[in-house]
Amino acid sequence: MSEWRNFRSRDELDRELAQHIAGQLSAAIEAHGQASLAVSGGGTPRQMFEKLSRHKLEWSRVWITLVDERWVATDSQESNEQLVRHNLLQNCAAAAHFVGLKSAHPDARDAVLEVGTRLEQIARPFTVVVLGMGGDGHTASWFPRASNLRALLDQDSAQVVAATQPVTAPHQRMTLTLRAALDTRSLIIHITGAAKKAILESAREKRYPIAAVLEQNATAATIWWAP
Repeated sequence: MSEWRNFRSRDELDRELAQHIAGQLSAAIEAHGQASLAVSGGGTPRQMFEKLSRHKLEWSRVWITLVDERWVATDSQESNEQLVRHNLLQNCAAAAHFVGLKSAHPDARDAVLEVGTRLEQIARPFTVVVLGMGGDGHTASWFPRASNLRALLDQDSAQVVAATQPVTAPHQRMTLTLRAALDTRSLIIHITGAAKKAILESAREKRYPIAAVLEQNATAATIWWAP
């Protein structure tokens, strides 16, 4: 079962979610000496990132990475790394350590080993993983028509990251696998708007990729939503 946390406005959601994540990171630092956060891109988390960046905690003990990345230059407007650098790795959070998913390889498939090795510097389980969702029911880069979707959603897979071609969206992607995304102490689905709420509520029936998150029993997901 997934718990819904509903808010009256997007600003209230962003403020409360940023405070919640900051609290989770601080608690992990207190308990384990370090904390980690894997975040999604897109427009939804932008303002939340900005609010989170202003929270005062020991950011030098926090490792931040991405749930997924488009295979574009890191200074591209379509790069999730650029989004995170410009909106989250600012203010107090400028002291955090960032581990990106993009390499210099022309083909994302050739970069899986390097990126996977890079992620080994982040202790797991993650402290917090924040997932978004697209209008086609995808989350991370688990797209409905991707040829390797089944492998991406295989909870028995040993892979942490994998390359994928969305088919229905531009650019190759590098993405955490479902198993890696579930390897966290706190799993959050962050969405806004009535349309996305309806999509998420129908995800099991329509077999959208995000249904894999809702149906698994390894890590309970909490859905944070505002109109």
